Amino acid sequence: MITVENLTKRYANSKTAIEGMSFTVERGEILGFLGPNGAGKTTTMRIITGYMPASEGSVRVDGFDVFEKPLEVRRRIGYLPENPPLYTEMTVTGYLRFVAKIKGVSGSNLGSEVARTMEKANITDVKDRVIAKLSKGYKQRVGIAQALLNDPPVLVLDEPTIGLDPKQIHEVRELIKELAGKHTMVLSTHILPEVEQTCNRVIIIDKGKIVAVDTPQNLRNQVQGADRISIEVEGPSSEVASKIRTVSGVANVKTLSQNDGRTRFQVESELKKDVRRELAEAIVQNGWGLLELHASTMSLEDIFIKLTTAETEPVPGAEPASEIEN
Repeated sequence: MITVENLTKRYANSKTAIEGMSFTVERGEILGFLGPNGAGKTTTMRIITGYMPASEGSVRVDGFDVFEKPLEVRRRIGYLPENPPLYTEMTVTGYLRFVAKIKGVSGSNLGSEVARTMEKANITDVKDRVIAKLSKGYKQRVGIAQALLNDPPVLVLDEPTIGLDPKQIHEVRELIKELAGKHTMVLSTHILPEVEQTCNRVIIIDKGKIVAVDTPQNLRNQVQGADRISIEVEGPSSEVASKIRTVSGVANVKTLSQNDGRTRFQVESELKKDVRRELAEAIVQNGWGLLELHASTMSLEDIFIKLTTAETEPVPGAEPASEIEN
């Protein structure tokens, strides 16, 4: 549905925002777009939506080139920028009717389409209110409603839950899940649990280049490099650690804490080597108390921090980051 090839954006001051970026988004997929501030996320989204030209490369949406057929692309995209494009002196209904007309919604369908999007965004209760008098959360939801007008096949949402309270965030996440399949979505957010709960795949960018593209689970497997096990044992710490190191498949043992004769260890095993049974047997056979043993996986936040702050090799299949600015 979306194909980005060798996308580069340079500014007049010779600063490069994004460089050589390539990825695809399949029809009906929800793609999470992550990166630290200044990484190039918003620049990429603005180019995909036709808001900003690229210096090099190409973008195609539903088969149409963004630069050769910009109007055809815009007809197929609903865009929510980080700051919703609202006319605050208008009422909610008046504003959505105005945007619907711009998007080509016919007069006979205008009222029903506006009502549909207000219901989807859960803003029917403020339909007659002036936008300037709404809370920040409601303004954000009006922005989501305008992106949904005319039922576009592609939705590009830049920080869609910013400014919302926990209940509203839950409602927007459920709306995104509900729209999955019917709409192709690119979702930019700093709320990492939001990506894990809603997105099929994740792109992580840093300094204008892609450093990882995969599902959250596959990223954990690739970045972690070894399986981790958290274990708490009642027994002599140094002897327990020595015994754990002798278990076949154990790559590393780290002492995390000690308290009242109890020691918590983090055990790293060789990749895809499950050593939990052997660990339990070794501890019990030595007469020590096994108080806790469970697998520990990296969170998406761990992966994000590792890929965007550390001097590490990129995940397989991704290009290395370069020293550039946004």
